[in-house]
Amino acid sequence: MQPVYKRILLKLSGEVLAGEQGHGFDFDTINTICSAVKKVSDLGVEIGLVVGGGNFWRGRSGGSMERTRADSIGMLATMMNSLALSEALEQQGLEVSVQSAIDMPKIAETFVRNNAVRHLEKGRVVIFGGGTGNPFFSTDTCAALRAAEINADVILKATNVDGVFDKDPNKFADAVKYDVVTHTEVLEKNLKVMDSTAASLCRDNNISILVFNLEDPENIVRAILGENIGTIVKEG
Repeated sequence: MQPVYKRILLKLSGEVLAGEQGHGFDFDTINTICSAVKKVSDLGVEIGLVVGGGNFWRGRSGGSMERTRADSIGMLATMMNSLALSEALEQQGLEVSVQSAIDMPKIAETFVRNNAVRHLEKGRVVIFGGGTGNPFFSTDTCAALRAAEINADVILKATNVDGVFDKDPNKFADAVKYDVVTHTEVLEKNLKVMDSTAASLCRDNNISILVFNLEDPENIVRAILGENIGTIVKEG
């Protein structure tokens, strides 16, 4: 089978890197995910990657902390995750560039769109760390922004459920799964695929989102090969 996408943006939550322990790094889990990413790269697919920081810090963890400072800590958490993923991917034999939205030249390249595209064209995995570099924007928004900047064919959003549902399937047994849904429906029905800023950015730039379950990391490969998994979000 041949891949149905040439260039993708894979969005991972920080929590997934913690595995069942819920905090920090579970390297068995990370290596399993990176093994699937390696298979996708071996198919000739160009891969950009954005990861959250929730295994170390979430904005709400700051309590009464001023929001911009709490978000800055979250950006640093994404950089720790980006470096860990970079190491694991390199151990799989991949070339990796970590690009940061925040200048930290001793540990990562500063994000420059043209440099990122050149890395992708050379078959390197590009990990976009540091969020957007600004407070009040989620890593989902970062994923949407970077996908637009690198002209990705699709955002693959890994979650803990099998796609997009009309309500939380972990709470409601009668939740109905969508196979296809539009960006406009996501926003109007508040379906929680991404936050509204990210969802609007995807709609306005006609970026499709494939939401799928990462419980089996091989779903990344299945998604690339066009198998019927998860939910596709696209306009029209």
